[in-house]
Amino acid sequence: MTAMTTATDTGATDIDAAMKAGDHAALISALVRTAREAQAALAMSSFDQRKAALHAAASLIREHEAEILTLNEADVARARANGISAAFVDRLTLTPARIQGMAAGLDQITGLEDPIGRELARWSRPNGLDIARVATPLGVIGVIYESRPNVTVDAGGLCLIAGNAAILRGGSDSRETSGYLAELMGAGLAAAGLPRGGVQMVPTDDRGAVGAMLAASGEIDVIIPRGGRSLVERVQTEARVPVFAHLEGICHLYIDSDADASKAVELAVNAKMRRTGICGAAETILIDRGVAGAILPAVGAALAEAGCAIRGDSASCELIAGATPADEEDWRTEYLDSIISVRVIDGFDEAAAHISTYGSNHTDCIITENKDSAERFLREIDSAIVMVNASTQFADGGEFGMGAEIGIATGRMHARGPVGAAQLTSFKYLVRGNGQVRDG
Repeated sequence: MTAMTTATDTGATDIDAAMKAGDHAALISALVRTAREAQAALAMSSFDQRKAALHAAASLIREHEAEILTLNEADVARARANGISAAFVDRLTLTPARIQGMAAGLDQITGLEDPIGRELARWSRPNGLDIARVATPLGVIGVIYESRPNVTVDAGGLCLIAGNAAILRGGSDSRETSGYLAELMGAGLAAAGLPRGGVQMVPTDDRGAVGAMLAASGEIDVIIPRGGRSLVERVQTEARVPVFAHLEGICHLYIDSDADASKAVELAVNAKMRRTGICGAAETILIDRGVAGAILPAVGAALAEAGCAIRGDSASCELIAGATPADEEDWRTEYLDSIISVRVIDGFDEAAAHISTYGSNHTDCIITENKDSAERFLREIDSAIVMVNASTQFADGGEFGMGAEIGIATGRMHARGPVGAAQLTSFKYLVRGNGQVRDG
């Protein structure tokens, strides 16, 4: 994608000059200036206009499916030649169904309420002041991500519908696909009479541009990283800009002493194997010793039949044919692959302690028919998403009815869990008076 497709003429000139000079700070500043101009228009636009932009982008994605697939094939071939892991390639690969899903996600976002201008609270003071807290756009959002080209569409769409401008820095492995998708998002904006600069792709693979984004305090309002631990750790270490992030998704299934055996088998296979490369994939199974002998062999056999390798503690290895011994590092590992760790534990307290020690506060689930145990799990497990009798693969903004998400935030500030359109807003206070003055 060229700078000319995402910026005003002046902005494009500044971007080109910064690119030629290899000045990453100047490049990000130029992108921010274009983004600020676009964001001002987006913040003042009508909800119907922003919805029209997303519908137009969705239509363009559907119309250009063949071109997207061709570019994605080139990206995938290059990634494989570079020895990228199978899980990484899976996240990079687009299919007709995934492309249609991206377009459908944009359409679904438009079915939500307008995130901007929502009255979050309202009250009156004894002196007659009327005070309201109202949702406003965050501003310019930087999204740094690795292999998933769908992030280009999800992030761009969610930022736009909430009146924000997005500066996207995709991974080099997805540059052809992501660049083209960003062009289509810009074309959707233009079709609705909005500035193309609402979605910009950083036009370089040089990692210095990431550092410039992280240092852009006072320019970029928030950074959202989507990728592996090394990327997120770098962002959290270097950023001088607020960050929405999670380090990894070490998700647990706890099979309680009152679990239904058939549910345990079905949920274990789906939570691990539906898509192993997503952050909501289960990475560890904990099972109560009282039911391990009756349930674990069937769970292990079903996982093995689905192609999953099992690393277990000594009790698990005795019950699961083909399981290999786990070590301390396994409990801390987000495999993102067809591997799962299994541990037999003694009761709820030990399960909760394991999750607290080794978990990443992403998504954890209990499988039980005991309502008291289920409610205790929901109350005591302090993860962004806590589930009862449901696959951890449902840890997704689209599945939550949020249309789409930029990611799952596991921190405790501002946004937690799926980060959708409503989470990409701040607020301001509107105070209406009738001549009141303050005494004293």
